[in-house]
Amino acid sequence: MLQGPGPADRYAAADIVQHVAPTRFLDLGPGYLDPELVSIDTIGCAYSAALARYGDMALAYGHNQGSLPYRAALARHLTRTDAEPWTPSHLLTTAGTSQALDTLTSAISHPGDVVLTEAPTYDLALNIFRDHGLTVSALACDADGPDPEAMERTVESLRSSGRRVAFAYLIPTFHNPTARLMPTPRRKDLIAAAQRQNLLIVEDDAYADLSLDGTETPPSLTALAKWDGVLRLGTFSKTLAPGLRLGWLGGSPRLCRRLADRGVAHSGGSPSHLTALAVAELMHDGSFVEHLERLRVHLAHRRDALSATLREHLRHDFTLRPVRGGLFTWVELPRWLPEQEAVARASAVGVAVQPGSRFGSPDSAVRLAYSAHPPTHLRSAAARLADVWNQKG
Repeated sequence: MLQGPGPADRYAAADIVQHVAPTRFLDLGPGYLDPELVSIDTIGCAYSAALARYGDMALAYGHNQGSLPYRAALARHLTRTDAEPWTPSHLLTTAGTSQALDTLTSAISHPGDVVLTEAPTYDLALNIFRDHGLTVSALACDADGPDPEAMERTVESLRSSGRRVAFAYLIPTFHNPTARLMPTPRRKDLIAAAQRQNLLIVEDDAYADLSLDGTETPPSLTALAKWDGVLRLGTFSKTLAPGLRLGWLGGSPRLCRRLADRGVAHSGGSPSHLTALAVAELMHDGSFVEHLERLRVHLAHRRDALSATLREHLRHDFTLRPVRGGLFTWVELPRWLPEQEAVARASAVGVAVQPGSRFGSPDSAVRLAYSAHPPTHLRSAAARLADVWNQKG
């Protein structure tokens, strides 16, 4: 029988996980779920159920496009929450959004191509694009998201100068880092502009299931476009646990088949095969929806604890964006408080924050994640931040 590690074999957390907060710090940097919000027992039971149901098939190489039980359960979930019916053929199993974006970028772009993004945007996506030799070009944005006419002009200008535009990478739903929710009319206008330019849109929808306060989420870009020229990326990292390394790519059946026919899929099958079957169990028996309902309530309490304390104590020349979903609060700083000074002041009182420049923000701002701490800790962090940030001069 296998035995667990003895005292001499135990590892430090830093030897096991990607990020460990500094001792005695309230870390509002990463968009992680508090371990208290992760149902270890429920996930463990799902793995046991998948092994019991599928036996040795759960431990084999997975179907290249992803096991049908997972894609079918996911298609039903997406159909309930989107404007168009999804089918398993519209889905490809991935090991989360990062792996999907890396695979997609390698499949449809070439070094030297341009990728269009919002500014600010998800910082680690920028790293993936640069790893593939892409040039990042920021789109002009307003309160609703990228300006469709400006996007068309940017594409035309780049192409007239001999540059190839690979795709536009957008986060329309509870945007990271600003929490912006793009309204339906803007979504339709962007799709129309992209189709006129024959421009592919990659829609990162990592936070689509994290609507708070009953906020109605607009249809996905992919559904509005009926899978014509838009790809959608999703993940369970923000709703269940990042260690599952499970997500999906949604697109036309033809594109999903094409990606499933790449050499890496023939060599190793679909990624996270056992995990996909386990998550299919959670979606099949209703556990995932029940978990989402509880998670949204907890996240709303945490958002309110952070935002209300900041609004109460910060000077009037700080701007907090409205937060209707996702994991983040975006704070725009007054001109007299430089971004790096705000980060340094926060660190001095034991609070870690993310500078807006990390996300390519053209304005001085910071991102605060409220998902990893209980409300009492968030109130304390917000009070500390207000105390040191309000000091002018």
